[in-house]
Amino acid sequence: MKKICVIGGSRYFGKVLVGRLQAAGHRVTVLNRGSAPPPEGTEHLVADRDDEAGLIAALGSRTFDAVVDQVCYTPVQAAIAARAFSGRTRRYVMTSTIEVYDPATAALPAVPPGTPVPEETVDPAAWLVRTDLPWHDPAYLQEHYAEGKRQAEAVLARHSGFAFATVRSAHVLGGGAAEFTGRLAHYTEHISRGTPVTVHAGAMPTVFIHYEELAELLRWAATLTDATGPVNACSDGLLDVYGLGAVVAARAGREARYRSVAVGEPASPFSFDRHYAMSNARAKELGFSFSRTTDWLPDAVTEALAAADGAFAS
Repeated sequence: MKKICVIGGSRYFGKVLVGRLQAAGHRVTVLNRGSAPPPEGTEHLVADRDDEAGLIAALGSRTFDAVVDQVCYTPVQAAIAARAFSGRTRRYVMTSTIEVYDPATAALPAVPPGTPVPEETVDPAAWLVRTDLPWHDPAYLQEHYAEGKRQAEAVLARHSGFAFATVRSAHVLGGGAAEFTGRLAHYTEHISRGTPVTVHAGAMPTVFIHYEELAELLRWAATLTDATGPVNACSDGLLDVYGLGAVVAARAGREARYRSVAVGEPASPFSFDRHYAMSNARAKELGFSFSRTTDWLPDAVTEALAAADGAFAS
């Protein structure tokens, strides 16, 4: 049994993570702002992670074997966490994102189209940190989401108070109504109604992960490996927006219609005019096994269609 603190953990794959940690026999503490109740059977700490004094007060004298940080978006938040958890935990795992590799958001080493992007493309130990930028401004943070994640990783990677790993998640799908981003629902809605989906004519493929598989990988990263540094998390198999549309169309019993736009113009979610699909080779080498996207995606689409029908009926 280990003592695990999950920052966030009240919805979607974070909630699944907590349940899997409990099922494995671990004692779980959930820390959030109190806006959502934690899963049953956990210890609940209420604190705003942006308030360093309040966070430290809420933690009290508690120590943990590992911390899983689901909601770290800026280097300022990372610096607060590093100070608050230094000496309290042996291991710190941050949930990061595929967006750290987006070449539209930073000057990154070129990766040939079609080549899965490895972790070393973005090295947090060498990334420039700017805590003086307006990270407190929601509009600025939304516009610089990828950079905020890169710099948050950098702060925690350089901290000497604990071992640090960052899980860079692919685009997360599955769960029906629990999938709160609405990105898959965008496709089920348009294709079910017969309205065109806006795509790039030469759309590049990307990678996905099922929300339960991501929860399992985070459990593994926190409790079953000593690996540090970045780890990419994506199911096997590349998929472009047309492939996704085909699965939705087959499940909806409708024909997918598309409207093409030029490179650089806005398009639907998961239509990319640039390549940054991740490689999951490192996680496999470390012992984690992935599913194939094409194996779970049809059921995820069915869940999304059912959730839309339920919302319409209500």
